[in-house]
Amino acid sequence: MHVEEMIDGGARYSIARRLFISAAFWSFLVLLVAGVFLSALYRTTAQRAFDDRLNVYLRALVADVALSAEEGGALGQMGEPQFELTNSGWYWQVTRIDGPTPLIRSSRSLFAERLPVLSELNVEPDQSGLRTGSVAGPDGRPLRLLERVIDVGTEGQWLIQVAATTEDLTQQIRRFVLALSGSFVLVGAALVGATALQVRFGLRPLRRLQDEVSAIRRGQTEKIAGAYPEDLAPLAGELNLLIASNKEVVERARTQVGNLAHALKTPLSVISNEAARDPSPLGDKVREQTTLMRDQVSLYLERARAAARSTVIGASAEVAPALAGLVRTFEKIYPDRGIVFAFSCPDDLRFRGERQDLEEMLGNLIDNAGKWATSRVVVTAGEAPREAGAASPGFLAISVEDDGPGLPAERREEALGRGRRLDETKPGSGLGLSIVADLAKIYGGSLELGDSPLGGLKAALRLPGV
Repeated sequence: MHVEEMIDGGARYSIARRLFISAAFWSFLVLLVAGVFLSALYRTTAQRAFDDRLNVYLRALVADVALSAEEGGALGQMGEPQFELTNSGWYWQVTRIDGPTPLIRSSRSLFAERLPVLSELNVEPDQSGLRTGSVAGPDGRPLRLLERVIDVGTEGQWLIQVAATTEDLTQQIRRFVLALSGSFVLVGAALVGATALQVRFGLRPLRRLQDEVSAIRRGQTEKIAGAYPEDLAPLAGELNLLIASNKEVVERARTQVGNLAHALKTPLSVISNEAARDPSPLGDKVREQTTLMRDQVSLYLERARAAARSTVIGASAEVAPALAGLVRTFEKIYPDRGIVFAFSCPDDLRFRGERQDLEEMLGNLIDNAGKWATSRVVVTAGEAPREAGAASPGFLAISVEDDGPGLPAERREEALGRGRRLDETKPGSGLGLSIVADLAKIYGGSLELGDSPLGGLKAALRLPGV
């Protein structure tokens, strides 16, 4: 697996997390490599220093043997108390190897024991004739052993050996590794903290740009403002140009739709007026089809206008004022029937779209409820429950209920069809619910009909929120 794949972990990670994980990973890797290198370097250096110390004692013994005038001459007077203590772990041994019987002299610390011979263990000497190796001591402790063979002429050939336990060296290296590990852990924690601060500070302009775009989507502002770093300034400028271009395209579409509406209405009016003067069956048929054409043209032109408005970036509308105005209007439309219109809506509820489209959808639903209600129409608006893991923004849930006769389940889908009037005694063209369903679909929402606890019909409208 490549490092990039391990760090990326897929598109679900944010840029900040990816940068943090990447920096933390490389910091850990660098510290790990540095720790291993420094530990190995210290171990090598300490081992070399230990060998150098033993080599000093070995040379002192070589000098003593070379200058000794006789076998009973002074040997091993090196000023190291450890050589005098039994089983101290520090030993020296001098062996004459050119006679029929080896003559051995050793430090008091070795007592009656003998040191192993490296040449017998197949340890090769270096260029100076020095052999160096690790062996087990008389008491089983690990020893570092140095030996050399010298020829002093008439005094014969001697095997000089010096050994010392590596326990102290091992403890020294272990303490260094622990101290180094603790230091690197602190350094790593500091680096991780510094990385987190650096990522947070470095990505602050991106978060500000995100807030600006979110404000545009909610309709709180029309463009991205403020100064940005040179890396983000072109992106902010391109987004502003995109928003301006979007508005220009939408305005052009609105103009064309309006022109088309005026261009069609005039010929249709002429045909309708001419047909009204003809009492023949042909005139009746022309009037019928002209009325149908006018309704269809109105429907599709309104749908085109709504589609153009729904693509405007940053459009939003408050729901509560729109509902309040519609309720007051319909209270004046149905004063003789005594219908009570009631509504509840949070003050901060906003629809992500044009206000006129919101008013048209709510107006059609409230008008339809008012036509069929016996005495009461209730409108309830709020935020729709969000699914687990759903991204912001959410949806609005607006229900319009009445206490009228209701509508059988098998006829609800038919009621949403274009131009379907289920009761010819009620005024209207039969386009109201169809227009609401089409507008809701354009905005990515939906309209569903169901039973109301009041006894009549419940129209549940789902629209995108801010």
